[in-house]
Amino acid sequence: MSDETRCVRFFGGPLDGRVQELGDTEPVPGAVIKHIHLHDGPKIETRYELGLTEDGWEYRVAASSRSEAEPDGIRES
Repeated sequence: MSDETRCVRFFGGPLDGRVQELGDTEPVPGAVIKHIHLHDGPKIETRYELGLTEDGWEYRVAASSRSEAEPDGIRES
């Protein structure tokens, strides 16, 4: 396998544009990884879903299961 087929590119979210080498295991389309960004403010969690396109492997920001209005599942009054 060439180096290009062993790499994955990120689209969207805080990792947008990053290229990363895939591990030794076979990549599985549909696999989801979670990126957690910790800083002085609230924790930011972004989920990326792995897919295979004509251009190679890519992680795209996955749809959130929570609504934007209720980020922690708590309704504001």
